[in-house]
Amino acid sequence: MKSVSTPMRFLLTVALALLTLNVAQADHHKLKIVDKAGIVAKGAKLELLFEGGCVLTEGVAAGHDGMMYFSDITFSHQCVDDKGAIEAGHIWKFNPKTKKTVVFRSPSGMSNGIKFDAHGNMLVAEGADYGGRRIIRTDMKTGKSYIIAGMYEGRPFNACNDITIDEKGRIYFSDPRYLGHESVDQPVMGVYRIDTDGSIHRIITDAGKPNGVCVSPDQKSFYLVSNDNGATGFERLPKDVKLHKGRMALLAYDLAADGTAKFHKVLVDYAPEDGPDGLVADAEGNLYVAVRDETRPGIVCYSPEGKELAYIQTEVPTNVGFGRGAERKVLYITAGKSLYRIKLTKDGYELPAPK
Repeated sequence: MKSVSTPMRFLLTVALALLTLNVAQADHHKLKIVDKAGIVAKGAKLELLFEGGCVLTEGVAAGHDGMMYFSDITFSHQCVDDKGAIEAGHIWKFNPKTKKTVVFRSPSGMSNGIKFDAHGNMLVAEGADYGGRRIIRTDMKTGKSYIIAGMYEGRPFNACNDITIDEKGRIYFSDPRYLGHESVDQPVMGVYRIDTDGSIHRIITDAGKPNGVCVSPDQKSFYLVSNDNGATGFERLPKDVKLHKGRMALLAYDLAADGTAKFHKVLVDYAPEDGPDGLVADAEGNLYVAVRDETRPGIVCYSPEGKELAYIQTEVPTNVGFGRGAERKVLYITAGKSLYRIKLTKDGYELPAPK
């Protein structure tokens, strides 16, 4: 079969995403839901909440104030006004009660993944493409932000992507590179751990291109998405050269008490299609994974062993996050330029309150 050029593949991807978005907006009830384990609440529908992003929404997470926060990633080659000014990236805040969405922070440092620690602080992974390439902690009471990981062994990170936190307060983040003009400064695309004393450790180097990360509720497993689309920036390739995808898989690692991780097994292999992006766990340890397979885009719920339990069709998604408190059974989804939600029967996993 004749290969499709990179520009043509990009146009096809955009066309598919727009088509899926139109379907989602017009007929939520017709979107395909396959539920083998009673995961989706009876009669639940996918609800469109926001569609004002520039290119890609990401990293939805529930704050301790009851608000939902998510990133708006503004690709510098697309989000440009008529005077050549580039949108600087934004973090939006959605109010579940009023359904109003406002900008929480801009510029965002090209924020991607967002999580909240047990104290209610916001943790943000800032990427490349005029971004900070660092991990930021924001005190939501004072509004002050702190850089908690800016370099490793004297070099900037490649493009911090996603975040997860264990019950000891240690922070884990992935550092791939998908886009941006900056140099790729780390010798590997790895996963790092920030200990409570502030020290930074590279703990995974064998995942290919790491993306979504998640610590299991029992603290014994570390789940990691490998999504290698072949890109590390805005390459200008000859017409006869295409990007070659690498590993596309959901991986499981054994997580030791000291925060080290050892490869356990491949839970799901998506090759030759695109793999997932972000993921999150419910209180029972089931995984909700944003799968970017264009032939079957959506949120797939897996058991801890990798068995598919449910599938919720969406436009090509990026990430997921449970609400908090009264919304602990609501799954929020970032996909395309939008934010969605759907009611489930399972509670989202939350870090226990500090003692």
